[in-house]
Amino acid sequence: MGATLNRLRSRWRVLLFWIVLLGIGWLVGDALRTALLPELRPMDTPMFNKMVVSALVLYVVLAAIPFVPGAEIGFALLFLFGAVAAPVVYLGMVGALTLSFLIARLVPHETLCGGLAWLGLKRTAALVRRIHETPAAERDAILLELVPEGALKKAFENRYVTLAILINTPGNSLIGGGGGLAFAAGASGLYGLPQFLLTILIAVAPLPVFFFLTM
Repeated sequence: MGATLNRLRSRWRVLLFWIVLLGIGWLVGDALRTALLPELRPMDTPMFNKMVVSALVLYVVLAAIPFVPGAEIGFALLFLFGAVAAPVVYLGMVGALTLSFLIARLVPHETLCGGLAWLGLKRTAALVRRIHETPAAERDAILLELVPEGALKKAFENRYVTLAILINTPGNSLIGGGGGLAFAAGASGLYGLPQFLLTILIAVAPLPVFFFLTM
């Protein structure tokens, strides 16, 4: 009975934590839309250049936050302003994902494991600890032993492709958004920085390039 109650408490704690993060993410996203969209209007060149730099910095910092719908905001900018917004959206999203990934790499794995354990995710915490205590060259072998055969194993074996697909999945803010996915990738210790950068440079490109070339 006690074990069942503990499991229920853990699940409710995870659910409430997810709801709080999702709410904060959408509030920040709404503030970002309010800050950026009214500013993209006809203006003289010096003011426009200053606005672009300010928008880029703001977009990078806020879209790096997990659960902020950075991709949806980027799409809104592209849809409303076309080619003029494409470089800002592309550079902003690449910068945001890179920032989130690098911050995650700096978080001590004991801190991360402690947070997971507090949420009741003790098995996940133990797995993360084991991954980080294993030399990088041996991590794939450990995970492949644990992941069951089938689609999940294929997704892990092709994890960079999986990450690119998730980044481009509509509504991905429900699972952390681009910032959350990048943070998870960095915290996992399973993604190399050069490969991650190449992945996001390609994954983020299609929509901005399309709008830049056609509008």
